[in-house]
Amino acid sequence: MKSAKRRSICPVACSLDIFGDKWTLLLIRDMACGKALFKEFAASPERIATNILTDRLERLVAGGLAESFVSQQGAGRGGYRLTAKGRSLLPVLSAIADWGLRHISGTEARLRPPSASR
Repeated sequence: MKSAKRRSICPVACSLDIFGDKWTLLLIRDMACGKALFKEFAASPERIATNILTDRLERLVAGGLAESFVSQQGAGRGGYRLTAKGRSLLPVLSAIADWGLRHISGTEARLRPPSASR
């Protein structure tokens, strides 16, 4: 990731600069739940625009949270998967999901990422 000037030395602010927007967290959720292909991310219920999807995948790779790979099926098929650094965010994502289930009526845990200990 580009070495940008930090707004502060606060670890919360610096962390949010890396993964704090909704699309990035949803992509981390989707990768944790087994999605890997661009078209799978684009088909998520939240309907991310393809230009934003491209940008967020690039940011995840640049930040070391995800990596791109080429499928063994060949023909230019590839995808994205979480790195160890990205998987280390799964307890945070799980805590956000738990909070939402407790405090936002009408929510349900359809896509539940596996624990980070896997």
